[in-house]
Parts: sequence; C-alpha cells; structure tokens
Amino acid sequence: MHAVLEHVAQNGVVAILRGVDPGILVPLGQALADAGVGAIEITLNSEGALQGITALKEAIGEKLPIGAGTVMTGEDAHAAIKAGATFVLTPHLAEETLAVCCQANIPAVIGVMTPTEAVKAYELGCEMVKIFPAASIGANYFRELRGPLPQIATMAVGGVNKDNAVEFIKAGARAVGAGGQLVDFAAAARGDWEAVKRKANEIVAAVHAAKHD
Repeated sequence: MHAVLEHVAQNGVVAILRGVDPGILVPLGQALADAGVGAIEITLNSEGALQGITALKEAIGEKLPIGAGTVMTGEDAHAAIKAGATFVLTPHLAEETLAVCCQANIPAVIGVMTPTEAVKAYELGCEMVKIFPAASIGANYFRELRGPLPQIATMAVGGVNKDNAVEFIKAGARAVGAGGQLVDFAAAARGDWEAVKRKANEIVAAVHAAKHD
C-alpha cells in the first residue's frame, strides 16, 4: 500500500474540511494535527480550496498528509495534485480521476457503495475505497464486505461520529472520515483552538482505542 495510505490506515482518522473560511484554515489544520488526526481533506467545492491545500501543505505537510476531496474529474485531480495534495478522495467511482492519480503516483480513495464498484476500483488501481454514505449502510456492511474482499482496504465516510467510528473500525474499516462530528467549526470561527482540539480528540482517542483493543 502507498505510504500515505499506510499512514492514514495506521492512524485511522481523516478530518474533512468543507466550506471553511480560508483565513482560519492553517490554524485549524494545526489544531487538528495537534489533536492527533491522521490526515486532512479539503473539499474542492470549498472557497479557495486549491490555495488552502497549498497553504496547509507548506504549514503542516511534514506532520500529516493533506488531501483533496470531492474530486469529480481528471481535470480536478490534476489541479489538486499541482496544488500539493498528497492524496485524493472522490464521492463516486471516478475512473478518470483514478487514472490521473495512478499516473502521478498519488493515491486515490475512490467512493463506492457496492461490492461490484469496490472490486472495479481495486482492479483499476485503487488501494483504499471510501464506503459512502457509511452511516446509511451501517458497520455490519464493512464486516460482511471484508469476508470475500479482505484485500480491499476501506474508509468509512458519511455520518461518522464518536460512537459509530468505533463500530466501523471494529467491523474492519481501516479509517474513518468525518467533518462536523470531528471538527468544532463554531469554535474554530471564534479562534478557540483548545476547544477544536478537545472535540477532535474524542474521535481520535476512540478510534485509536478500537484499533488497539
């Protein structure tokens, strides 16, 4: 597995930043890194996303991977990689995006829901798939999927919170991704970075405990 994905899988928590004020992105990213998250995803449908990826990569890129999310097309993938994204995530089976990433040796976490989509993504070069929306399917789906497809690493995204994050990890997900349940955006807006760290660490601690249980 690509070293970036190994890091994500070992830590188990990806913070998803969508629509964040570009002016607070760097201190927010630093607070999340201090809280122990394994990677940060900035969605491309956010204002100043590409500039934000570059800024975070320069500020904390040595601590953890900075990824681009909601990457819908190959053109989006090229732009994200040029901005400095060290991994890419999609909400769907984006074959063109995956092809661009494979050529650039940048790991892509491709969004899937069915076993057929998961296998197709894997055969096209995807080493970790994003099961989305995870909360709608439930943790047992990950356990059942792992039976016939243990070679495909999974990330749970969509409706992830402190409680079900543990369930997803115990069911076989290698990582979880979360936004509002992980990131205290209200505290970030007022610059309360200690509150941001406390909230993020709730899921981080829960996931780490589940991984070592």
